[in-house]
Amino acid sequence: MSRRVPHVTDHGTVNIGPDSPARADVRALLDEHLEEMRATSPPESVHALDAAALAAAHITFVTARDDDGTLLGCGALSELRPGPGGHGELKSMRTALAARGRGVATAVLAHLVGLCRERGYARLSLETGVEDLFVTARGMYARAGFVECEPFAAYGPDPNSVFMTLALARSGASR
Repeated sequence: MSRRVPHVTDHGTVNIGPDSPARADVRALLDEHLEEMRATSPPESVHALDAAALAAAHITFVTARDDDGTLLGCGALSELRPGPGGHGELKSMRTALAARGRGVATAVLAHLVGLCRERGYARLSLETGVEDLFVTARGMYARAGFVECEPFAAYGPDPNSVFMTLALARSGASR
């Protein structure tokens, strides 16, 4: 998926594809995200990544944009275990304030889940907060089939974190 893919929402089309976290509009959105996470959670519980970390080779970073190029949101996929049967982690999901309620996050999530399926991953996991600020996000993840799980990868137990995972059907697998 190296090109922008249109995703139809109830509020129009959202174009999602690879992008650079170093772009000025993206950096501003990521800075806003980090500021909010730091204001909401204790420092040891802030697992959001900055633009430099999101440029790492094992991370696929995407943005959602309007037809005119306006940034609507972003998300990232960190490759924890590559290849068939692999494991990905959802990172840096953020919708611009002006685009909230338009289905942007759901479209970005669907795009990243599709990427995991293309790569043959067995599961996709995430860490999010327990605070009220994260209720809407946790609901979106649950509607997409994510269920709560134990800490994964390098995470440990954290009273400020909720860990969720989505089992992905492997193409060609018999049931």
